[in-house]
Amino acid sequence: MNLQQRLCRILGLRQSRSVRALAFVIFLVFGSASQSHAQSDAPAQPSDSPSTGKQVVLFLTGAAAGLGAHEAGHVIADLAYGEKPGLKKVDFHGIPFFAITHRSGRASNEEFVISSAGFWVQNAGNEWLLSKRPDLKSEQAPFEKGYFAFNVLASVAYAGAAFAKTGPAERDTRGMAAASRVDERWIGALVLAPALLDAWRYYHPRSKWATWSSRGVKVGMVVMVAR
Repeated sequence: MNLQQRLCRILGLRQSRSVRALAFVIFLVFGSASQSHAQSDAPAQPSDSPSTGKQVVLFLTGAAAGLGAHEAGHVIADLAYGEKPGLKKVDFHGIPFFAITHRSGRASNEEFVISSAGFWVQNAGNEWLLSKRPDLKSEQAPFEKGYFAFNVLASVAYAGAAFAKTGPAERDTRGMAAASRVDERWIGALVLAPALLDAWRYYHPRSKWATWSSRGVKVGMVVMVAR
């Protein structure tokens, strides 16, 4: 049984092409860990410094891409279970936003996957960036930095809402807590930990304890679906 089939078996997913592809992407990204130290010794390539305005635009574009990737994770999970994802307007204490929705009443492990898929994508994206480009902080890479910043700050914001148990009922941490029968504050800690560890890795790329602690928490979030 290969890695994709094992993940599908743990999650209780059908062996569809889309699910196998999703499983492959998850393990491919986490598999980049074995190459991280080799990449860290590679010299940075010189590049022309873009103007400040262009850097800002690229940074914001990267952040927008991070948001799109997070929501795409929910959509992929919905489609993998045969759901038709919907869009609902929500607000966070007066701040308008939107949420990807689906039918209620699904099995708890399926609900957990759908609710946590956005964080899985964030964690996988950060792992790929920090493994392939450990010296990202010192690079001229505003798009990638914007993408990374969104992933970290979004997790911090979600964790804050989880600790306070506030925000729209459709928030991801609430869905994860209900599906796994765990207090939402523990889910908040689970979401916050890899974000803080990845932020530490951004400033301290040679920190092995932070690297492996972050990876362990990320894998643990996926394994929680078996509860």
